[in-house]
Amino acid sequence: MNQIQIITDAGSDIVDCSRTDLTVLPMTIRFGDEEYLDGVNLTHRQFYEKMIETQVLPTTSQPSPYAFEAAIRKIHEQGDIALIITISSKLSGTWQSANIAAAETGGEVYIVDSLNVAVGEKAIVEYALRMKDAGTDIHTIVETLNHEKENLRVIALLDTLEYLQKGGRISKTVAIAGSLLSIKPVVSVVDGEVALLGKARGSRQGNNFLIQQIQKDGIDFSRPFFLGYTGLSDALLQKYISDSAEIWKEHVEHLPIGTIGGAIGTHVGPGAIAVAFFAKNESVQ
Repeated sequence: MNQIQIITDAGSDIVDCSRTDLTVLPMTIRFGDEEYLDGVNLTHRQFYEKMIETQVLPTTSQPSPYAFEAAIRKIHEQGDIALIITISSKLSGTWQSANIAAAETGGEVYIVDSLNVAVGEKAIVEYALRMKDAGTDIHTIVETLNHEKENLRVIALLDTLEYLQKGGRISKTVAIAGSLLSIKPVVSVVDGEVALLGKARGSRQGNNFLIQQIQKDGIDFSRPFFLGYTGLSDALLQKYISDSAEIWKEHVEHLPIGTIGGAIGTHVGPGAIAVAFFAKNESVQ
C-alpha cells in the first residue's frame, strides 16, 4: 500500500524534525545582500539577533517550484503519495509554487492551503500527521483538513508596532503614538489574512484580551495546539501562561512551545506571542 509523505514550508516553524515522512522546505531570508535559508543556515535565534543588530529590514521569499518538484519526485520514486501543506496563499506565493510543481510532476499529489502561518500552519501539519499515523486514507485527510482549518484559531499579541511601520503596514505617526501609549495590537488570522482584533494598553491588558478571546471559543485539547514566541526570550510568553493558568492547568507540564521564525517574525518583530488551537465551540470564522 502506498504511504503518505508530507511536504510543508518553513512558514510552519517546524524545526529539528526527526520524522522521515515530513519534509520542510526552507524559505529564503535576505538581510540586504546576505541571503540565508530559514532553518538551514539561519536558526530562529540567529534571525532575531540579526534583526536586532541591523537596521536593514529582512525580506522573505517562498520555496521555488523546483524545490517542490524535487521533493515530490523523491516521494514518487519511493512509490508514495505526496501531501503538501502550505502557508496561506493570501500571505505568500508558496501555494502557487506547489501547484506549478504538481502540474510538472503529475502522479498523486494533494495540496492543502492551510490559510494560516507559524503556529497555525504547524497545527494543520500536526493534525495531518496524526491522521496519517492512525491509518486514515489520503482523501479523508485532505477533506478533514480543508474542513477543520475553518475551526482553527490563531491569536497573537504584538510587543511593538515598529516592524509593522518598517514594513509599510502602518504609518510612522501611528507607530510613534502607539509606542508612547504602550499600545499592544492583538491580531488573528482570518480567512488566510492577518486581521486586527483590538488594541490593548500594556502587556497585562493584552494578556487579558488573549484570555478572553480563547475562552470565547474554548480549546479542543484533543486536537493539536501550539504556543509560540518571537525574539530571543520566551519571558513574555511565560508571563502570559502564568496569567492564563486556568486555561492550561491540565497541560502545563507538556505545553507545546516553540519559536516563530522569519516568515512572520519579519513583519511583527521580537516580543510577540501567539496561540493556535482548534475551537471547541466550532463555528466558521
